[in-house]
Amino acid sequence: MTTRTPLSFALVLAAPLALAQLPKSAKLFDQNCVTCHANVPGSAGPEAGALRKLAPEAIVAKLVNHGGVSSLADADKRAIAEYLSGRNFMPPGLGDAAKMPNACPSNPPIHSLTAAPAWNGWGVDATNGRYEPAKAAGLPANRVSSLKLKWAFGFPGGSSMYGQPAVAAGRVFIGLNNGFVYSIDAASGCVYWSFQARSGVRNAISAGEIKGKPGARFALYFGDVRANVYAIDAQTGRELWETRVDDNSVAGITGAPALFEGRLYVPVSSREEANGPSPLYPCCTFRGSVVALDINTGKQIWKSYVIEEEPKPTHKNSIGTQMYGPAGGAVWNTPTIDAKNKALYIGTGNAYTEPGAPGTDAIMAMDVATGKHLWAVQDTLHDAWLACGPAWGTGDNCPKDMGPDYDFGASPILRTSPNGKQLLIAGQKSGMIWAHDPDQKGAVVWKTQIPEKLALGEITFGGSADDQFAYFGVSSVGVAAVRLSNGERVWTTPIKAAGPRLGIGAATSVIPGAVFGGGYDGVLRAISTKDGELVWQFNMMQDFKTVNGVPARGGSMGSAGPVIVGGTVFVPSGYFFGERGTPGNALLAFSAE
Repeated sequence: MTTRTPLSFALVLAAPLALAQLPKSAKLFDQNCVTCHANVPGSAGPEAGALRKLAPEAIVAKLVNHGGVSSLADADKRAIAEYLSGRNFMPPGLGDAAKMPNACPSNPPIHSLTAAPAWNGWGVDATNGRYEPAKAAGLPANRVSSLKLKWAFGFPGGSSMYGQPAVAAGRVFIGLNNGFVYSIDAASGCVYWSFQARSGVRNAISAGEIKGKPGARFALYFGDVRANVYAIDAQTGRELWETRVDDNSVAGITGAPALFEGRLYVPVSSREEANGPSPLYPCCTFRGSVVALDINTGKQIWKSYVIEEEPKPTHKNSIGTQMYGPAGGAVWNTPTIDAKNKALYIGTGNAYTEPGAPGTDAIMAMDVATGKHLWAVQDTLHDAWLACGPAWGTGDNCPKDMGPDYDFGASPILRTSPNGKQLLIAGQKSGMIWAHDPDQKGAVVWKTQIPEKLALGEITFGGSADDQFAYFGVSSVGVAAVRLSNGERVWTTPIKAAGPRLGIGAATSVIPGAVFGGGYDGVLRAISTKDGELVWQFNMMQDFKTVNGVPARGGSMGSAGPVIVGGTVFVPSGYFFGERGTPGNALLAFSAE
């Protein structure tokens, strides 16, 4: 795999961080393919949306003898294929678990998902607090300092660890940017099975019961970066159903779907802000949404758009490409469920077209039964942003008044403060932390600015919270603890790392007495929740001997956070995004001696 592979893949898919410029792979497609395969119906060949449904290996095979494109370097053909398909090019069978030397000797039946400690889905539970109670964590704070590497697992063909592990029934379930999903024994690291999705899987997996599927009792639910949602048998990896939740050709699923009372609530995001600056692209038509699916069949129950107004033709740009609007409001994060009020809460992304539509850069509530908007509070107004820069210039597709790109990339955290008031704690990319009152139509209770000056990419993938404090990694600062009741900053732990804003961008995770966070510098840290003192750290930027014999190297953490279950800390190591971070392909398991 060339160095272009993780670069192009990460720049296109690793939103919601800002893009300095469009990836070379996107420009290769525009320069060599878009004349015949445009982004709209009526092209001379299949439109880009149809090509995006193909596997990268199939696209490369077509390019070998495809007119003038056949003369392109093999690396450029692969870059185009990966750009279109959303996953790495891989030789057939490379990631197959059946070919690994550490297959588990047996596959005992899964009888329960709750009998053993678990971390199910993105945030442990429906509140997205990323808090593992003492009994389930199995790791007393006074033993954190004695954590040692227990085992390492290497992923063939993986270049960036976007997916967060889920742990249930003594098994680790994790998805990769190459589309593979694995079931791994939590204790030993032996592998049970693998499944390959159509495109890259970059969200956490949720496990739950399923009915009406002979031979299957429990299913794993997740989405891919081409907006396909899957249910597969947790026991065997057999596909049970697949549903595409958005027809927009650049729609995708980056946040984990939320599983609640027989429904799967799917957040829908897109790559349109990366494609939009191209003068050949009809910008912009995507609207972020949440889709409710029946967990047993995959059938859609409702779909609710962040921007309620449908996009319409507005004008043509200087080369005659039709423009549209309003657009934007991608939902990068996992919906937070309020069981008491039967509501779900999301954070939304910036607008793509001017003026910034209502519903963008907002905290929003929807009715879980119908998807009806209950309320929305727009914390940043008029934030119309596209990935305009050196690759495409600042052409007439770009907003004239470019916004700051202050998405809510992280899931809101639902907590009850010490005074009994329900709060939604939301970290914004600007570095501002907001507390909204869900019982008062989202009224702002307090807000706390962590960095001295608001800046892009400060809080990206989220924080964690216990019953007193919330803990956020802030790129230019380190880790900060704020009091739930009033937003007071209680302590800050600076993270010293080379380069600007290279602190902790990944989601934090907390257990009683310690908060864990992985940095762009490849260091995993545990910090005392009492006083912010560093109690343990491990440099993951190294080669590992793996239990499955696959060469593996650790790298940065930039999205998924550590998962703490049953005395073990599970860490996906390797994240690459533009100029930030270092690729990797390792899953690491730590336990206390």
